[in-house]
Amino acid sequence: MFYGEYQHTIDRKGRLILPAKFREAAKNNYIEKFFVTRGLDKCLFMFSEEEWKNYEAKLKAVSFTKQQARTFNRLYFSGATEVAPDRQGRIIIPQYLKDFADIKKEVAIVGVSNRIELWSRTAWQDFYAHSSATFEEIAQNLLEEGAAS
Repeated sequence: MFYGEYQHTIDRKGRLILPAKFREAAKNNYIEKFFVTRGLDKCLFMFSEEEWKNYEAKLKAVSFTKQQARTFNRLYFSGATEVAPDRQGRIIIPQYLKDFADIKKEVAIVGVSNRIELWSRTAWQDFYAHSSATFEEIAQNLLEEGAAS
């Protein structure tokens, strides 16, 4: 549903405009609001309400008696906030989430199928430079694992 990589900036009022393709995908899929939370690799995850509920159900199914589950759930859900794009497709990301992802002004907005990732532009560039070198190896390992299942 969400695909591509876009470079945007946070405006002087602290708003981030979603790419037109993402706004169009949201409209076509009747998505009116999103949930943004701490992601992995120092980015933010942004889910539609439906996807958020799917992940929430999966995480609720993990036993809270496990220390790692409690820790992850605390960090993941305490960081969550609901955002609804305005008429121009702009959202406001809370400062604590921008601090977590080290987002100042320049943002890389990355579509990862069922979610959107928000990165500081430099963090995305670093991640991409480091990870793209092993893209083929990663693909081979993942696809071989999937075929063996």
